[in-house]
Amino acid sequence: MTDGSTRRSVLTTGTAALAATCVGCSNYSDNGSSGSSETPASSGAASAAAGKVLAQTSEIPEGGGTIFKDQKVVVTQPAKGEFKAFSAICTHMGCTVNQVTDGTIDCPCHGSKYHIADGSVAHGPATRPLPAESITVSGNSITLG
Repeated sequence: MTDGSTRRSVLTTGTAALAATCVGCSNYSDNGSSGSSETPASSGAASAAAGKVLAQTSEIPEGGGTIFKDQKVVVTQPAKGEFKAFSAICTHMGCTVNQVTDGTIDCPCHGSKYHIADGSVAHGPATRPLPAESITVSGNSITLG
């Protein structure tokens, strides 16, 4: 360190640069509680769309579901006339689920699958269920919130 820099100033500058680089990484960081890289899903987009008609009941297949990417929500119909909603954000690494097939909600990133009836994990690496979202079914309309 011939330029007059001290070890402390170099470490401080390096730490600041590292922190600036990681801005926005918090959604994918480990919370340190279990050694897992899973993150909580956010339902912010679904909350913002609360009160808006999301779909007609006829648009949700029985035994399947539909993903609404803009609202980050998936609506399922596990049994005729029974509608459920979950966050469309995988609890493993925060990817958006991409399909509902064979009774599961599937994530393309690492293969996690969730049961359409309750959002519980059907296949890892995810270990936490998809968080439930609030919906209202009135007549033939499904509304968030």
